Amino acid sequence: MAQKEYDVFVIGTGTAGKTVAYDCAAEGMKVAIADNREFGGTCANRGCDPKKVLVGITEAMQLSENLKGKGIVSVPKISWKDLQKFKSTFTDAVPAATERDLNEVGIEMYHQSPKFLDENTLSVEGKTVRAKKIVIATGQKPIELKIPGRENLKVSDDFLNLENLPESIVFVGAGYIGMEFAHIAARCGAKVTVIEFENRPLAPFEADIVSHLTKASEELGIKFIFNAEVSKVEKLQKNYRVSFKKNGKTESIDTRMVFNTAGRAPSIDELDLEKGNVTFEKGGISVNEYLQNTTNKNVYACGDVSASGSLPLTPTSSQEARIVSLNIRQGNSTKMDFPPVPSVVFTIPQIAAIGLTEKEAKEKGYDFVVEYKSVPKWFNAKRIKEEVYAYKTIVDKERNIVLGAHIVAAEAGEMINLFVLAMCGKLTTENLKAMIFAYPTWGNDIKGMV
Repeated sequence: MAQKEYDVFVIGTGTAGKTVAYDCAAEGMKVAIADNREFGGTCANRGCDPKKVLVGITEAMQLSENLKGKGIVSVPKISWKDLQKFKSTFTDAVPAATERDLNEVGIEMYHQSPKFLDENTLSVEGKTVRAKKIVIATGQKPIELKIPGRENLKVSDDFLNLENLPESIVFVGAGYIGMEFAHIAARCGAKVTVIEFENRPLAPFEADIVSHLTKASEELGIKFIFNAEVSKVEKLQKNYRVSFKKNGKTESIDTRMVFNTAGRAPSIDELDLEKGNVTFEKGGISVNEYLQNTTNKNVYACGDVSASGSLPLTPTSSQEARIVSLNIRQGNSTKMDFPPVPSVVFTIPQIAAIGLTEKEAKEKGYDFVVEYKSVPKWFNAKRIKEEVYAYKTIVDKERNIVLGAHIVAAEAGEMINLFVLAMCGKLTTENLKAMIFAYPTWGNDIKGMV
């Protein structure tokens, strides 16, 4: 059987991989794409989109709780099964729709993770294929906790597909995923414990801002065990026993279910990268400013799997895919130069951030002013009886522009987008204060934050 040849072979069908494949196919190139899981990638199938659907129902519940006795007579009950059915209306059609769309533009599909045979050759589905350019866009997967009983740990995929919510859950790790799932589970009725190696949740975020969320989480009923390292997970008759080391002592907690939310790592183990002369590091595929591999110039990487230094988020994956697409089609014409990137934790309240933390601003030598306030008496918080509302802004004294913005609020995720505009446009604080926003909106509040 003749060896198949392609102009571009893309590994991964998420946001990044699909973008490159479609762009190159539109240019008349012969393109193939492969995935060892359902087509459509993490975000649409088992990540941000289904998670936000689950969050949505808890937002309605929390608002009802806040306004009980203020016009709301009783707080609605949540049906986990009905919620999962609703979530499925967003996810079930994704794989087939993705394959249909790829097929319509003539992109050939493979349902297996390829392995490199040499710099331009792959083995996939028992076939040997060659490609002028190979794009790695395989994303990330949960890190493996190398502890006894790790086979008893479930991961984020399992949580998003739970048929029934257990009465008690332990989450190992208090990053984005652990905190978001902990809030969902607690509001839906589970007894939740979060075990974290650090001394607080969400280590990359401003400690001042996170402290408000930590307190709100504890008031919700979430129990935190900080400065603790999980050492073993045992299966009991009905429960699991999670052992952890804290302050030099071994302690344990029994629970119905345990989830590994300790972080994610590049999904590259199955690719045999060494045979393709593709260098990689802890953060993923090693890339230069063109998102081209540093040793195999025929390979590009984009999205969460690239060690580009950008945040592993869907919007940055799209941006990296655009850069890779241009560089494949036009030669290395476009360098990676990202604008400030916002990040949001979809707990209740939300935490959102963009730019530098106070510590980072000091390390970079900026002369800056910090404004940090808790403002639950501002109108937007008071009208929904939201007791947690705080912000921290870092402004460059000389240029009077925003270096960083950090918010904990019911609508922090939407508010941070206005700081994106301000920072990308290099607007001064006077520019922001001179603008007229709709009132009373959360967005209008940013004028009081600078």
